[in-house]
Amino acid sequence: MSMNPSDLIPTQGRKAGALTFGLLFLLESLVRSFNSGVLSIQAYDLLGSSQKVSVLTTCISLAVLVTTLLMPLLFAHMRRRWVYTIGGVAMIAGSMALASYTLPGQVAGVLLRNSGASIMNVALQLYILDHIRKVDLTSSEPMRLALSTIAWVVGPFSGVWLYEHYGPIAPQLAAMAAATLVLSVFWYLRLHDKINLPSGTVQPFNPIANAARFISQPRLRLAWAIAFGRSCFWATFFTYGPILMIEGGLGKQAGGYIISGSQLFLLTAFFFGGLAKRIGVRGVIALCFSMISIAALSAGLFGIHSPNAAAGSLLLGAFFASGIDSVGGIPYLRSVKPNERQRMTAVYRTFIECSELIPGMIFAVALSFFNVSVVFVILGICLSSLAFLSWRYLPKSM
Repeated sequence: MSMNPSDLIPTQGRKAGALTFGLLFLLESLVRSFNSGVLSIQAYDLLGSSQKVSVLTTCISLAVLVTTLLMPLLFAHMRRRWVYTIGGVAMIAGSMALASYTLPGQVAGVLLRNSGASIMNVALQLYILDHIRKVDLTSSEPMRLALSTIAWVVGPFSGVWLYEHYGPIAPQLAAMAAATLVLSVFWYLRLHDKINLPSGTVQPFNPIANAARFISQPRLRLAWAIAFGRSCFWATFFTYGPILMIEGGLGKQAGGYIISGSQLFLLTAFFFGGLAKRIGVRGVIALCFSMISIAALSAGLFGIHSPNAAAGSLLLGAFFASGIDSVGGIPYLRSVKPNERQRMTAVYRTFIECSELIPGMIFAVALSFFNVSVVFVILGICLSSLAFLSWRYLPKSM
């Protein structure tokens, strides 16, 4: 795909297109991907058990959840481009802390990394809502996801390889370089904040009132549940997949292999986008959740005693999770009211933190009695309910 700079840079009177946001998402994904496979492995090396890793993940996720809910309040008087920039700087600071290879550095690093990613994601979602028409989302969202494939295939394995061969600082240097690049490109693209929201600021709000407003809208609740379920799979995959490979005797690099390999399926975004046009977003989401549930349950049953079979099951789940990645955000994007976008997007974005927080608490208890395989059994059972909810309550016209 050739990129003409004139197609990327919005001019006065012309909105940014799907290619612009695809490029930004690709570069931002590269930042996260370099240490995505390293985070759980480094935590496991520092703590020595999967149960302690789960407790640590839960505590950090709670802190990031609070940060996400308060973010629009904290940045109420800043233009959106500065909010996005602060997110990138936080990710750079997070990598610096992670490079210290200490427990305090691990805590601070993951907190800064995830908070920065949250800030950048909310800002980018708001830009997308301003620039992309709702009828174009089934084309633009798969394109954005497919472009990120490069980052998610290269980054996780490269990060683990750098960690093993050159120590904890190496993957973080790569992540910092990528973060510097994404901020440079962002400012070069000159995305302005004029469209639909003349002030260009993240509006101040009461987090509790906004959460209540979000919960009062059934379609937003369902959109959140879909995103939450999808994110639960990926959070569990990225955190406990590498640990399962280690405890199953396949080694650390096997964890990097399955993460990078799983991201090849992001290329199927165009396939699932086309399928959604034929059978509807509802059909794609319900089908994918059904298959993810079966795959996760299989991975747990194979477990550390058959790690190769478990890895295959996880990759099957990743294939169908990519289907939800490609169209799973559409229910929210089509349901949120224009005058509530900024406030509701901050609440919607909490699905990521909750997908680490809530399962993490459950897994921490389960891992006190069972090995790491149990987390995938629990995940598979829970995700089966989302297949039913999606089919039953998503509108056919969605």
